[in-house]
Amino acid sequence: MITTVFQELILDIQHLEQKLWQSADKLRNNMDAAEYKHVVLGLIFLKYVSDAFAVQYKKAEKEGYDPEDRDFYKMDNIFWVPKEARWDNIRDNAKQPEIGKLLDNAMDAIERENTSLKGVLPKNYGREALDKRRLGELIDLFSTVSLNEDGHKSKDLLGRIYEYFMGMFADAEGKRGGQFYTPRSIVRLLVNMVEPHKGARIYDPCCGSGGMFVQSEEFVEEHSGNIGDIAIYGQESNQTTWRLIKMNMAIRGIDADIKYGDTLHNDQLKDLKADVVLANPPFNISDWGGELLQSDVRWKYGPPPKGNANFAWVQHFIHHLNPTGTAGFVLANGSMSSQSSGEGEIRKNIIKADLVDAIVALPSQLFFNTGIPACLWFVSRDRKNRSGKTLFIDARNMGNMINRRNRELTDEDIVKVAEIYNEFKKSGTVEDVPGFAKVSTIDEIKEHDYVLTPGRYVGAEEIEEDDETFEEKMQKLTTELKGQFAESDKLEKQIKENLKKIGYEL
Repeated sequence: MITTVFQELILDIQHLEQKLWQSADKLRNNMDAAEYKHVVLGLIFLKYVSDAFAVQYKKAEKEGYDPEDRDFYKMDNIFWVPKEARWDNIRDNAKQPEIGKLLDNAMDAIERENTSLKGVLPKNYGREALDKRRLGELIDLFSTVSLNEDGHKSKDLLGRIYEYFMGMFADAEGKRGGQFYTPRSIVRLLVNMVEPHKGARIYDPCCGSGGMFVQSEEFVEEHSGNIGDIAIYGQESNQTTWRLIKMNMAIRGIDADIKYGDTLHNDQLKDLKADVVLANPPFNISDWGGELLQSDVRWKYGPPPKGNANFAWVQHFIHHLNPTGTAGFVLANGSMSSQSSGEGEIRKNIIKADLVDAIVALPSQLFFNTGIPACLWFVSRDRKNRSGKTLFIDARNMGNMINRRNRELTDEDIVKVAEIYNEFKKSGTVEDVPGFAKVSTIDEIKEHDYVLTPGRYVGAEEIEEDDETFEEKMQKLTTELKGQFAESDKLEKQIKENLKKIGYEL
């Protein structure tokens, strides 16, 4: 009964997300998705902070406190929202021609009163090119979102809507969308395999809109923890995306230290040693300025090639792991086998250092922004019970198509892959599953010239034995074919008779 109610609730939320997106997208008119997303996501954020403020306001009145006392909001980490920025004021003026300027002033006021949001919120609603009638309709649309007065549920709902919209905008933007959004199923797989725990320091040096952090917090909550039980650290080089993640973290109530800047050239968390690194770095970046970093302390396993940043990222992740830390990250498939420009030598050195815990080959079409085949790497410094071994998983046949272009890993897929990896971490071995999973030794990997492509190790999938003879198969097939021919003749005769009745004869 509880499961049924929960499933119905999830379906209701999904319906709400889809309905809101369809309605909002109709209002986009000719505006580019990259520009429109800031208009929409900024409004969702404003709705969130105002709703959270309203819940606390009612709580103050109920408990006999002054509802305009800022300290009452500060003690529960609620953003102070000045009167001019509160949603009821925005809603009541949605049809006014000056609504754009009013929104800009509201964003300015919230930033002014909450220093952690300084420079984060969009403030270009007043520009002439933005259709104010459609802007008012968007405000009306988000005003219809029915929220429970429980602030936690309100936050969860708006957080889900915010993330859903980011995914849809990433899809709409195509290649550019991948700069800020990693598909949810990939993030869930990474998090469920790494299993962040209470007290963990989580680091993502190319954090986009913060999906790794949101999923990590949810994972800890699902395992008897609370928001805030893990410490979040990140860095993002795109200022526009940095604003998105700051808003996303605020909506989720996640206290995160997110730096702005180029991680490889300006690592602002140099002294951080993390328990968990989760990342989806940009694939195969050729103009990353590697010639300026050839003697960097992070390149313990060899200087990365100047024409590809993949192994710069890998070594950056390893550098920031503490003595028991684990990193899970997405890379292009070439990282598993490339021998060019010293990449093979770097990979060999990382393998010989006994750091490679697992490799997962992913299905195609998982990403909005690229058709490049991808894989997951897991490297760990804590491999006492599985030293000298690496788990290979070939998940290329997993996932379902969710539209004509994109695939998504199912919940069952995520559980299956995560369980086999977590069993490997626990026991140091797993039973071979031909065509899917196998534990191999460093000596075996050496025989394959330190190439890490899972297909080389897991072998072919077992095929059920078929003891039916050729003669029996042919007898069965010809009998079926004879029946189909008879049915075809019958259907042809019926069609001719029907045509004849209306004056057309074949």
